[in-house]
Formats: sequence, structure tokens, C-alpha cells
Amino acid sequence: MPRWRSTLTFSQPIETNGSHYKFITTLFLHPQSQITTRVYHSSSRSITFNKMSSKGDTDSKKGGRGKSKATKSVSRSSKAGLQFPVGRIARFLKAGKYAERVGAGAPVYLSAVLEYLAAEVLELAGNAARDNKKSRIVPRHIQLAVRNDEELSKLLGSVTIANGGVLPNIHQTLLPHKVGKDKGDIGSASQEF
Repeated sequence: MPRWRSTLTFSQPIETNGSHYKFITTLFLHPQSQITTRVYHSSSRSITFNKMSSKGDTDSKKGGRGKSKATKSVSRSSKAGLQFPVGRIARFLKAGKYAERVGAGAPVYLSAVLEYLAAEVLELAGNAARDNKKSRIVPRHIQLAVRNDEELSKLLGSVTIANGGVLPNIHQTLLPHKVGKDKGDIGSASQEF
């Protein structure tokens, strides 16, 4: 039987069908928050016994200490509905000594922002790979995705993507000029001798 730290008892007389009952609620203040309710008849005979627990039954636990093994732990990523690891990012924030203390919401927020950026880049890179009739994303597709998007290009303006290449671009002045249409030459801009 687990020890209880303290006990609170509330007594209230109730009347049902002409019989007098005494409704006694006993609260056992314990980490498992056991709440026991007993209803007594006026002759001090117990009629019902109800036991409610907010954190699981203590009979399955050893001595009522610790967490129950039946409850499965839920990660902070799944609580936030994210794919990126909240716990790992929290560990990196603490180990990086960016500040003395790290709040509980900071790694969740940072995980959400990183996940959004990764999803945005991957979506655009996947579109670029599909346009080139490829099923695998290579650094060239990431480069095309980033440089063709205005906001991502501004964010990653000073970033060099290895093996990414450059955007296909030929300056207008370097293109051959079309000579007149009246001569019928489709022509080049080279001089004729």
C-alpha cells in the first residue's frame, strides 16, 4: 500500500428516496493524484466505492513510484506536428552556447522554420528535376531551384552550391544581330568583305 503525504476529506449530507446518505470525498494528495469517493448510509454502512485516477492505476506499478511503463513516450516533434527533430535542435542550441538559457519554445520554432525552408527547396528542386526528365535530385537541380526563385536567391545570395553550375544566360549584346529583312539574309553580324 503506498504512503500518502496528506489527506483531505469533504463531507456533505445528501438525501435520496427518503434515505439519508453522507457523501464523503477523500482526496489523497500524492504524485499520482488518487481520488477516492465513498458514499455512506446513515447507519455508517458503505454502499459504493469508486476509485478514479488521473495518471493510471498504481496497482500495476512497483510501490507507486515513477512513470507507468504502459504509457508510450511522445516526442516533442510529434507533439508539434513536425518532421525535424526538436530534441536534437534543443541539444545543439544548448551545446552551442548561443545563450545561457534556452526556452522551451525556441527549438520548436527553429525546427519549424528549418523544416519549411527544406520543404520549399526540395519542392522547387523536385520540379527542376522533373523538368529535366530526371527522377533524382542532384546539386544542379538545387542550384536551378534556388537561383530561379527570387526570395531563395536573396536568402542564399552569398552561398556557393558545389557542383551546381550557373544559370543559362547569354547577354543580349552578345547575341547575333539580325540584318534587314529586305535583303533576305537570315544572317550573321560578321562583316562581309
